Amino acid sequence: MAGDINKVVLIGRLTRDPEMRYTQNGTAMATFSIANNRVYSVSGEKKEMVSFFNCVVWARAAETIVQYCKKGQRIGIDGRLQQRSWDDKDGNKRSTVEVVVDNFQFLSGGRSGGGEEDTSSDSSPADSGYSSNNAPEMETNPFSDDDIPF
Repeated sequence: MAGDINKVVLIGRLTRDPEMRYTQNGTAMATFSIANNRVYSVSGEKKEMVSFFNCVVWARAAETIVQYCKKGQRIGIDGRLQQRSWDDKDGNKRSTVEVVVDNFQFLSGGRSGGGEEDTSSDSSPADSGYSSNNAPEMETNPFSDDDIPF
């Protein structure tokens, strides 16, 4: 039986500093939220819509994000959506959908105020691998949104 597709790719700014916690067995887990802006036109007038996404990241990747990221910084993430459900203290059913981060890239400098940093990490709890890559700078997009025919 084939699995379904569950893939999320987002670029946005952190809305708050990441928060670190640890599971009972000592695995690091960090949570943070990002704001993702979308600019569009209505009758020639530019509009902006902002969406907010809760994210969770595990193991060494969690420690790295907490160490180097803070509110307002840009980050690129890819991962999957996950829904969780629980009963609150009053017995009401609650649920949330969050992005479980598999890989990330810092798109603005870290807490030390350094330059652009490009870091990717696999954040699976079973594999806390971490790698740092120095990718060449991205070329700026020569096209505007008005040049795209769709």
